[in-house]
Amino acid sequence: MSKPPFGFGPPDPDKRGENEPSDSGGQPSGAEAFNQLGQMLSQLGQMLSQAGSSTGPVNYDLAKQIALQNLSSSGSTDVQLGFSSSSGGDSSTAVRDAAHLAELWLDAATILPAGATTTVAWSARNWVEKTLPTWQRLCDPVAQQVSGAWVQALPEEAKQAAGPLLSMMGQMGGMAFGSQLGNALAQLASEVLTSSEVGLPLGPAATSALLPANIEKFTEGLELPTSEVLVFIAAREAAHQRLFAHVPWLRQRLLATVEEFASGISVDTSALEQLAGQIDPSNPASIEEAMSSGLLEPQTSPEQKAALNRLETLLALVEGWVDVVVAEAIGDRLPGADALRETLRRRRATGGPAEQTFATLVGLELRPRRMRAASSLWKLVGDQHGIEKRDGLWSHPDLMPTADDLDEPLDFSERLGDGESTLEGIDPIAEIERTEREKNKPKGDEEEN
Repeated sequence: MSKPPFGFGPPDPDKRGENEPSDSGGQPSGAEAFNQLGQMLSQLGQMLSQAGSSTGPVNYDLAKQIALQNLSSSGSTDVQLGFSSSSGGDSSTAVRDAAHLAELWLDAATILPAGATTTVAWSARNWVEKTLPTWQRLCDPVAQQVSGAWVQALPEEAKQAAGPLLSMMGQMGGMAFGSQLGNALAQLASEVLTSSEVGLPLGPAATSALLPANIEKFTEGLELPTSEVLVFIAAREAAHQRLFAHVPWLRQRLLATVEEFASGISVDTSALEQLAGQIDPSNPASIEEAMSSGLLEPQTSPEQKAALNRLETLLALVEGWVDVVVAEAIGDRLPGADALRETLRRRRATGGPAEQTFATLVGLELRPRRMRAASSLWKLVGDQHGIEKRDGLWSHPDLMPTADDLDEPLDFSERLGDGESTLEGIDPIAEIERTEREKNKPKGDEEEN
């Protein structure tokens, strides 16, 4: 399901800001109005001076600054919580030990080798800094479409008359986007457990990253040892990294599908006329209020719906595979594994705070609604044909199960066994090596799958 991105929906009457003007107050006096004007101009100057040199539809320098400030003010620091007393070391050591154990167990559950060359413990601030480049790729198409609609809707005479004002409006729009992105990233950073929490490869390639402080908060109320939870989550992160590292088309396909959805956003430019009287160029807050009015709410096109269906299916296949492989790797080694598995499946399938925050940024919910169906399909294929054939399906996107196959997993499994036409003559490891060689070719020689 899609949602208006960057908060382009009508405001929630139950969530009015504390500083929102009240109808009960009287008109400010001349001195008060003068002071308010001075404060407004001071704040505008401060914002412009702190905005940095970021160019484009979103001011990412400002987004990073706001996110880090919010995390600092909320008490989230670079100090890693927990694990030290139980493991005899710091959280980085606990994370590395958990990841090493998880990788050993995963080796017997999949033919895909370890994908992470580095295992790190991130703070919330680290998460913001390390994932921001990927967020730029995901958010730019949305902001570009919306901000471009403002200029395209203006008559040519108005564009010429506006002159430098258009550049200023673009800069202020980028700051408004950056402000919303920064606040959202701060919220996400305080909740996510790993770099692949939302199902996308947000962090650097071949890097397995866990957030110990967030994992410790997640563990509260589960009545399970923190060490068990850490190993289980480390196994999920490691399984994701095996896919992202050794299925080269997967990373590009996931991110490109999100980009395709975002770039298809269209805005009803006729609504801009209604906003003309609501925007004060000297007041950045008026721009954000206009964007939140609902008048610029993007419309979902048929192409976007198709991209969303493809994305949901692929996310379900990724999450379902990880679910099955981790369950087989852990086995009976962790007493609380089944309860943890169900908790994380519900958190992922029903959409937790992280997915909801992502929806406000990009305009879609990264929710693998059919994860249980995908998990059943991967389990069936593995039981009937073995893990080599199951994991070999990842060697090429054309071999992957479709949305229809999720409805009829038995039919899909039978087709794999009847004549083995789907994987006939394919060496999964050789195919993985071939696709990795293709990935390392110069860009001019690459071909789209």
